[in-house]
Amino acid sequence: MTSTTTRLLRLLSLLQDGTHTGRDLAERLAVTDRTLRQDIARLRELGYPVHAARGPVGGYRLGQGATMPPLLLDDDEAVAVAVAMNIAADGSTGIADIHTNLERAQSKMDRILPKRLQRKVTALRAVTDIGPAVTGSREPDAPVPAETLATLATAIRAATTIHAGGDLEPYRLISWQRRWYLVAYSLESHTWQALPVAALTEITPGDRHFAPRTLPDADLVAFVLREIASTGWQVHARVTVLAPAETVIARINPTVGVVEPLDDTSCLLLTGADRLETIAIYLSMLMMDFRVDSPPELVTHIQTLAHRYAAATSQ
Repeated sequence: MTSTTTRLLRLLSLLQDGTHTGRDLAERLAVTDRTLRQDIARLRELGYPVHAARGPVGGYRLGQGATMPPLLLDDDEAVAVAVAMNIAADGSTGIADIHTNLERAQSKMDRILPKRLQRKVTALRAVTDIGPAVTGSREPDAPVPAETLATLATAIRAATTIHAGGDLEPYRLISWQRRWYLVAYSLESHTWQALPVAALTEITPGDRHFAPRTLPDADLVAFVLREIASTGWQVHARVTVLAPAETVIARINPTVGVVEPLDDTSCLLLTGADRLETIAIYLSMLMMDFRVDSPPELVTHIQTLAHRYAAATSQ
C-alpha cells in the first residue's frame, strides 16, 4: 500500500505525460475506480485542472488553469531546466527583467533538487562559459543530451580523463549559439582542441587523474571562437578585406573569423560557416570592400547574388 501523497504525486506525473483512460490509471496505480475518482478530486482541490472526457477516446488529462500549480519533473527534465535557466541568465535574451526572474526561479530549483541532481547542476554551472550573442544568420542547432553534459562536467570537476574517439583531458564546456564545445587536451595528438560535443561519440569516463596544464588562452571562450572560425566549420573561406586590420576587428564578432594584417590598408579574414550562404551574409554585413580568395564556390555564389541584386534594382 502506498500513501495517499505518494499516490497523488504518481498520478500527477502520469497526467502530465498526456491523456489516460480511467482504467489505465487505476491499473498503473493499483487502485480501484472509486479511489481513482477520489484522487482526481483531491488534485482538483489542490488547483490542478484535471479534465475528463467521455467516449471511446476519452479519459483524464491535465489542462490549463487560472493559476500556476506546482510541476513534477523527472531527473532528466529537472537537469535540463536548470541548465537552460543558467544559460539564459548568462546569455543575451533581449528580455528586460529576465535576469531577476531567472535568479528567483534558480533559487527555487536549487532548494528542491535532490542532492544527486544538485551535484550535476552545480558541476555544469561551475565548468560552463557562455559565448557572446551573435546577430544575423545562425547555424543550425546541434542539441546535446543533458546526461552527456553532466558526464563531461563531472570529469572536468574531478580532473579525470575521458575517452571519446581518443583519450582527452577535459577542461571547460562552452555554450555558444545553441551549440556545445569541449575544451580539451588530446593525449594522442598533444594539442589543445575545441571539440563540438554533438560530434563526440561513445563518451566514457576514464579513471586517470591529471594535473592541470597551462591553458592555451586565459579566455577559453575566445580560444573556442578562434578555433571555430579557423577549423570548426564545414566551409572555410579566405577573404582579403580592403581596410586596416584594426578596423575589421572592431567591426566583426570573434566568431566570424580571424583577422591577420597584410599592410596598413588591407587584411586577411579567415572565416567559416556550415553554408556558403552564411559566409556571404557575414561579408555583406562588413560594409567594406573585399575580395574572395577561396573557395571558388563562394566566388560563384556571390556573383550569382550580385546579378540577382542588380536585376532587382534595375529600372
